[in-house]
Amino acid sequence: MRVLVITTMRNEAPFVLEWIAYHQHIGVTDFLIYSNDCADGTDLLLDRLEARGIISHVRNHAGGKKTVQWRALSKARNHVLAQNADWVYVADVDEFLCIHAGGGHLHDLMAAAPDAEGFAIPWRMFGNNGVQAFEDAPILGQFTRAAPERLLWPWRAVQFKSLYRNDPRYDRLGVHKPRIREREKAGHWVDGNGAAMPAVPGTVALTTGDRYALAQINHYAVGAMDSFLVKSARGKPNHSSDPIDLAYWADRNFNDMEDKRILRHLPAVEERLADLRSDAETARLHDAGVAWRKAKIAELMRQSDSFYLMARLQQMPPTKVLPMQMQRQLLRQLGVVRKLQAERRARAEEDKPL
Repeated sequence: MRVLVITTMRNEAPFVLEWIAYHQHIGVTDFLIYSNDCADGTDLLLDRLEARGIISHVRNHAGGKKTVQWRALSKARNHVLAQNADWVYVADVDEFLCIHAGGGHLHDLMAAAPDAEGFAIPWRMFGNNGVQAFEDAPILGQFTRAAPERLLWPWRAVQFKSLYRNDPRYDRLGVHKPRIREREKAGHWVDGNGAAMPAVPGTVALTTGDRYALAQINHYAVGAMDSFLVKSARGKPNHSSDPIDLAYWADRNFNDMEDKRILRHLPAVEERLADLRSDAETARLHDAGVAWRKAKIAELMRQSDSFYLMARLQQMPPTKVLPMQMQRQLLRQLGVVRKLQAERRARAEEDKPL
């Protein structure tokens, strides 16, 4: 069984090896990684890993009408690895697929839902844990507090990502889910509990119940405060005009519950990490990426905007989980706002000169 993970990276060198080691351990067989505009040597590290036969790396410079992530996904659909994969999963380097079924491997996930043609696996946001300093240490062990299972708001915190059978019914890769061809049906998909999931128009399956019985995606979206400054300066790969700022932090910095279930894999991940680093050039490039990030943090802390961002991060408490009634009210109001926005856009289109 060939399981392909597709991702894009920019200035992520300190995190590459752990992410690969973990997903290798749970059963991913192939990695197709697109890099763009790297200053920290991420692209060189990926080149080295490709030379060792561990991943496939493609440089993907920004430019054109599409954002860099969508450019990569457009290219990936025709890559030989995508053509030959049995299963496809699009993920980011701060996302770790955490399977609760059996021993926590991909074969356990598929055995738990053998008829599934796709898994819509929900994010679980892991907060900052009050960590300020960036350290060259496994993310899995640093950040162990997360959002509760029952959550509706903010909706960005409860989106899902998709692991699905490679099938010609899908005509385009997506950041969260593939796009299905016209007049086709997606088949049998299940959610994070392993329950049958109907097709949904967006990237959120709203529920007020528990959502992670079978699997979740540990999303370490904020990380150490120091490192967040670098992420903020970089911006989003799929929405280049959207800032990574205090609003981004507030939507994701949940620290309400301890969740250490992924740590059962940490000894095996550390063994794989040691094996990856046993190659002197791989270790050198990783260490160079760590040094670059530390220097970048020091540089940013000398700039006014970044300094004030850090000060405000230190001042902010963890994100508050609102009462469920209030979460429902916010979702309803969001629907009203979006409807009005759509009406305004439609009127603007009508008013355009022919």
